[in-house]
Amino acid sequence: MVVLAASIISKSGKALVSRQFVDMSRIRIEGYLAAFPKLVGIGKQHTYIETENVRYVYQPIESLYLLLVTNKQSNILEDLETLRLLSKLVPEYSYSLDEEGIGRTAFEILFAFDEVISLGHKENVTVAQVKQYGEMESHEEKLHKLVLQSKINETKDVMKRKASEIDKSKIEKNRGEKGGFMSLQSMSSRIESGFGSENSISSTGGGFGGGSGFGVSTEVESFASKPKGRAPASASAPSKGLGMQLGKTQRANQFLESLKAEGEVIVEDVRPTSIGQTKAAAPLPIDPVTLTVEEKLNVTLRRDGGIGNFDLQGTLSLQILNQEDGLIQVQIETGGNPGILFKTHPNINKELYSGENILGLKDPNRPFPAGQGDGVSLLKWRMQSADESLVPLSINCWPSVSGNETYVNLEYEASSMFVLKNVVISIPLPALREAPKVQQIDGEWRYDSRNSILEWSIVLIDNSNCSGSMEFVIPAVDTSDLFPISVSFTSTSTFSDLKVVTILPLKGGNPPKFSQRTLLSTETYQVV
Repeated sequence: MVVLAASIISKSGKALVSRQFVDMSRIRIEGYLAAFPKLVGIGKQHTYIETENVRYVYQPIESLYLLLVTNKQSNILEDLETLRLLSKLVPEYSYSLDEEGIGRTAFEILFAFDEVISLGHKENVTVAQVKQYGEMESHEEKLHKLVLQSKINETKDVMKRKASEIDKSKIEKNRGEKGGFMSLQSMSSRIESGFGSENSISSTGGGFGGGSGFGVSTEVESFASKPKGRAPASASAPSKGLGMQLGKTQRANQFLESLKAEGEVIVEDVRPTSIGQTKAAAPLPIDPVTLTVEEKLNVTLRRDGGIGNFDLQGTLSLQILNQEDGLIQVQIETGGNPGILFKTHPNINKELYSGENILGLKDPNRPFPAGQGDGVSLLKWRMQSADESLVPLSINCWPSVSGNETYVNLEYEASSMFVLKNVVISIPLPALREAPKVQQIDGEWRYDSRNSILEWSIVLIDNSNCSGSMEFVIPAVDTSDLFPISVSFTSTSTFSDLKVVTILPLKGGNPPKFSQRTLLSTETYQVV
């Protein structure tokens, strides 16, 4: 005694919604529904029809039929009660009882049918209960959302109070350290005029420039700049003129960090782990032809001296703005370093390159492709060595434990062959309650308490400061916890010393204007 199917059909027999409650084929139920309009008599008062196999219990709803298909052993009184309940539910979900309205709310009607009939038998439910089950309201979910919103509001209030405190502290320090700030401004201006805009040093910002100015956090995560041999006044108080700014981005970052502390999962597009890993976007090419020389260093130095790994990989890439400038050849010259092995692209004429140092395609009638993103690689090279004298920057670390404290002395020595920029030396530390006590430093420091990393940064290393040192004190620890020390830097000098001499047009006329970019950067540079 079961309901085989509950359906809403048109008076022509077209099925708009149909829910089967027993295992039956689609062809069979469609046959039952298509045969029903032919069996309905005109002017009859009853609302059921019996055939040889099934019973139809139905009710007209405007231009449609609400229909139950049951077996002949089903209790017709219970089926009529089920039909009346369904006839009350359909208008609750579909406000227009026509084919279009039923089609728009088909799934809601099916879900309601499922709440009323289970495995062909009527459930003891009312219209209000069915609507409640369909809405799936959860008191626990509402409570969770209210608690989460209250935490967010509380975090916003804390953020505003901290931002106000930092504003007041910044104003007081500006008043008290006016002289030191002006001297740092003049030094920053002098460096900028000497090395150009590539150093990203602002005469009003200082530090690493406005593009990578360091935000203020409630924890000790700020840079402090101290002259050599002078102890810092406070571990958490940075010097003025380091590009600290309070704005919407900084406050939003503080808000996100607070949400993370509450256990929320925050997805971010970009989050560099250290300042040295923050890479500025490459400038868009302006000249018709741009050639980029890029070298990446992978170096591993041993803490007790010597070199564990030295691997240099370089590429020369070509970027062309307009296709009409693609019929060219590139004349280059290298510094003659015997340790570097060069390899041309498979489409490059190797005989022309080996004989005349000219990079051109094997088919001279074929142009170089234009608009290829970062450009097309023409030449690659690699150098591996165990010669420690080739290392651009060596780091010496001398930790010593005395009583309940560990004294750490670091020293860097730079090669005179390179001018290094944006140097960051990152020293891992065990979890500390307070920032390390930096007693002497050449450059600037920053303590990232969240990742427990002390970062020593030098904007520029050249012949005037090819060596420098830093000394700090932390609670007694195992000295092996201070390794590996990571280093990052960039330079406009390269090991290959590759230069583009000229561009040779293949179609005659004047060669297109070209420019060359040169960059040496670190990929992995560690002291282990």
